[in-house]
Amino acid sequence: MVLVLGIETSCDETSAAVLCDGKLLSNVISLQVFHEKYGGVVPELASRAHQKLIVPVVDEALQRASVEKSRLDGVAATYGPGLVGSLLVGLNFGKALAFGLGKPFVGVNHMEAHIFSNFLPDGSALQKDGVTSIVRGEHSVPEFPFLCLVVSGGHTQLVLVKRAFEYVMLGDTKDDAAGEAFDKVAKMLGIGYPGGPLIDKYARGGNRNFVKFPRPYLEKGSLEFSFSGLKTSVLYYLKGRGLYPSPQSSTMNHQLLSDLCASFQAAVVDVLVDKTFLAAARHAVRDVAVAGGVAANSELRARLKTGCDRRGLLLHIPPMEFCTDNGAMIAMVGWMKLREGAVSPYELNAVANLELTEEYR
Repeated sequence: MVLVLGIETSCDETSAAVLCDGKLLSNVISLQVFHEKYGGVVPELASRAHQKLIVPVVDEALQRASVEKSRLDGVAATYGPGLVGSLLVGLNFGKALAFGLGKPFVGVNHMEAHIFSNFLPDGSALQKDGVTSIVRGEHSVPEFPFLCLVVSGGHTQLVLVKRAFEYVMLGDTKDDAAGEAFDKVAKMLGIGYPGGPLIDKYARGGNRNFVKFPRPYLEKGSLEFSFSGLKTSVLYYLKGRGLYPSPQSSTMNHQLLSDLCASFQAAVVDVLVDKTFLAAARHAVRDVAVAGGVAANSELRARLKTGCDRRGLLLHIPPMEFCTDNGAMIAMVGWMKLREGAVSPYELNAVANLELTEEYR
């Protein structure tokens, strides 16, 4: 039996979780809702909030799991990518806790953890041919090799996961990631922060063909992503109709707002879906996974499900609570690495721009 505590503080969620042999015992997430009034995360305020929350969040995770600190077999914490001030809070707390307990410490790549959020939640571990797999109810997790679309606030990536912790980056973000574009367009429309869930909500009552915003596919066959031009197209549309910088005027009625949200969302989803299936066909994978905050988008989930069914592919999407940043995904990667004997040095530092394929610095 291997008990692991996972800690996540890469942005504005303070989270901790306890995992036992692949089975989730607890997952506590504290949201910093005060960032809403600023229209985005304020790094300095986020790190200060993590300092106040880290101890009670970790204590609650252990209490819910009915686990004493002394019973832990290891501690895992995010060390990048993310806001460096926020990362340092969870990373240093995790290292100090592990050192004090005399237990191994594992630094976890945040993007890697998003990929393995598809191996959550409450599953049981199975050993087959020396490889650990997780089974969730009647639904198995992705089988290697699989394709993963990672879509979050700062990243939009297509990753071929050849086996555990071995990746090939097929496509990456050239400028604005999908989640970042959602947040910026939501701010233009004056509907608040975070933008992804709000645009998704309004879009459900809108016409996706109301405005034919451009689809940024880039050059033919490209698996790279670029959403800055699409964001600019929305801005020009609003300015041309006197809806920016004051969208909350009488001319921006609810239906117009819904139609604009639906049109913008359709443009983003079209690109994400088309490039995902292009990559799946190019690399002949059977399993397609999605991860990151934008994986909670209802249209993206529906379109991928329809497309996978039509192509005979298996789609894997984490439950909503594991799409956004959470300690459970950190604990999962920590548990998997500990089983392989992978332990991090206490000198490990936070790396704000850490790449998926980078080794420890």
